[in-house]
Amino acid sequence: MKAALTTLALLAATPAAAQDELTVMLDWFVNPDHGPIIVAQEQGYFAETGLTVEVIAPADPADPPKMAAAGRADLAISYQPQLHLQVAEGMPLVRVGTLVATPLNCLLVLEDGPIDEIADLAGRKVGFSVAGVEEALLSSILAANGLAMQDIELVNVNWSLSPALMSGQVDAVIGAFRNFELNQMEIEGVAGRCFYLEEEGLPAYDELIYVANPETMDADRVRRFLAATERATQFIVNHPDESWEIFAGTSAELRDELNERAWADTIPRFALRPAALDAGRYHRFEVFLNEAGLVEGTRAVSDLAIDLGAQ
Repeated sequence: MKAALTTLALLAATPAAAQDELTVMLDWFVNPDHGPIIVAQEQGYFAETGLTVEVIAPADPADPPKMAAAGRADLAISYQPQLHLQVAEGMPLVRVGTLVATPLNCLLVLEDGPIDEIADLAGRKVGFSVAGVEEALLSSILAANGLAMQDIELVNVNWSLSPALMSGQVDAVIGAFRNFELNQMEIEGVAGRCFYLEEEGLPAYDELIYVANPETMDADRVRRFLAATERATQFIVNHPDESWEIFAGTSAELRDELNERAWADTIPRFALRPAALDAGRYHRFEVFLNEAGLVEGTRAVSDLAIDLGAQ
């Protein structure tokens, strides 16, 4: 009997001892966009799949994909448009999952400011945070409205998108998220207005994706990570209020009106099947970038994104 109990104890201890480590670098400081990751962590879903997940916020929002490509993070949260540009440059990255499956990015201006239409940006300052991707998106939008990048002045405002706009440092910002910056400005009593990129000539795309180095990634660990975040997403959709309490309970800084509003606005945009791949969406965006002169030639979807759930 004692031997049997000892065996059971060893078996019970095995999962904890066999936990595999996975490092995830966020695209930004922790916010409601990362809900499935935080909820999966807090609900023990990662642990149940045998993972110990370390979540890291970047010092610079441009760093995460570089860290994944260099093997210094197992996964990084990035943006579909950025992935196309970086793969075209030869960076060893591939999309392995989706976090937010609809565009969030917008060109944000003051509601009562001098910008009534995009053509009004001529001679104006535009703030950005992520070099490369936001400049590429902006150049396409400007071109569709008779402007070029040399017609504006770009200002790197790093994390401070809406503050830079509200203070008058810039006349518009690209990279503002409609679920976050619009709410932030409304709370501050300053009305903002978004020019939605998918309504300004860009194909629809996945806003936030998980990227990894295809040569060094552990596909099994990534699959388990995606399965846990899918479970967390289902929990969030089914229990929006309870999941908000779980998310906000991880940090006093998260429990405020801005994050609570953003939480509600983000829930409909989470990828319900994070491992699933819409190959047509990646092909269309690759063709768009090529036709806009933002990349040279086109790459096969398999060079950009994979569906680990189908493998």
